[in-house]
Amino acid sequence: MFIGPYKLKNNLVLAPMAGITDQPYRELCRELGAGMAISEMVTSNPELFKFRKTKLKLEVNGELEPRVVQIAGADPSMMAEAARFNVDRSVQIIDINMGCPAKKVCKVMAGSALLKDELLVSRILESVVKAVDVPVTLKIRTGWDKNNRNALNIARIASDSGIQALTIHGRTRACGFKGSVEHETAGEIKARYDITVIANGDITTPETAKKIINDYGVDGIMIGRAAQGNPWIFREIDHYLRTGDKLALPTLEEIHKIVIYHVSQIHKFYGEKQGVRIARKHISWYCQKIKQNSLYKSINQIVTAKEQILALNNLFGSEKRFAA
Repeated sequence: MFIGPYKLKNNLVLAPMAGITDQPYRELCRELGAGMAISEMVTSNPELFKFRKTKLKLEVNGELEPRVVQIAGADPSMMAEAARFNVDRSVQIIDINMGCPAKKVCKVMAGSALLKDELLVSRILESVVKAVDVPVTLKIRTGWDKNNRNALNIARIASDSGIQALTIHGRTRACGFKGSVEHETAGEIKARYDITVIANGDITTPETAKKIINDYGVDGIMIGRAAQGNPWIFREIDHYLRTGDKLALPTLEEIHKIVIYHVSQIHKFYGEKQGVRIARKHISWYCQKIKQNSLYKSINQIVTAKEQILALNNLFGSEKRFAA
């Protein structure tokens, strides 16, 4: 799959997720099979660029190509400036968020709230595309609610504006993450417009990914929540799409190594105090995966990096230490 001039190693993309897809997690998912990984959503407000929290979200130094940052906002000129700012910092693809259903985002007419105003959508897309010399992509939902499903109109605007790839989450903004998801809309967009189309929403198994690609003709698959505590899902899907065979699940020893590596990288990226706190949610997801939810409660009380790593080693029943 191509995004502009960039040929991805496969057609699997890690979804941007607030508070989750930081640099350590993006790098881990890339190592475990994702063809592309997108940063968590970053505001287009330039006044916030100077703060440490935003700087960490924008950090792409040393990442595998293509390096992608997702920006959000409702002002065309501000979005263009945010795109230029990130490209100047070695970002190679700009992704625009028009899919986030969160109330705090929608109340400022950003994210999926923009789907209500097709004229503003056009102005934002044209402004950002003209502002940078790198590919610009877009993530949307099928519409605002079941009575206002205008993804096909947005796709036409995106295609006319020069958007290089379009990701469609198969729910409306009103649905949030509840209810059934549909990928017919993504398939219809792919059939109508000459644009790279990526399907997103409730894609949790290799079989589901293959069926969506076969049934709807989309170019790629975006994985979000299914990768939480399960980053090896990308290599499982990639193997199945290439061979038709199921890849063996990782052994407990391999999961142990992955968890220790991931948590150690979080500590290194954020510093000990913040890193220990941020690692807790990832540890919780890993514990759910290995069915050790009860043991997570004790790990959640730990406040030092050394003790957190020690507790994880003990959790996996091994005295062996795995260095980052």
